Amino acid sequence: MTLNIPEQSSTITYPQGFPQMMKMSDGEFVDAIRFLASAKLYEIGRITAGKAAQLAGMKRIDFLSRLGTVGVPAINLQAEEVEAEIQAAKELV
Repeated sequence: MTLNIPEQSSTITYPQGFPQMMKMSDGEFVDAIRFLASAKLYEIGRITAGKAAQLAGMKRIDFLSRLGTVGVPAINLQAEEVEAEIQAAKELV
């Protein structure tokens, strides 16, 4: 099922030839910027993995799988969430 969610766009300014300097096409550069911005927002807890994947234009599983390539853990728990998970696991034993 595809949702028809209205989209917006923004413009990023960069020096002419910058993607080619990085040995990327313009499209590859745009995809990289979208992914990296999404990964960072996910890493700092501003958006969920699902929203980050949507922003990156990817399926959630593909987004989570690719996070390791930029050093971002796929499981992103805050300290208090980790403690709660540990406590819940102890109660199961």
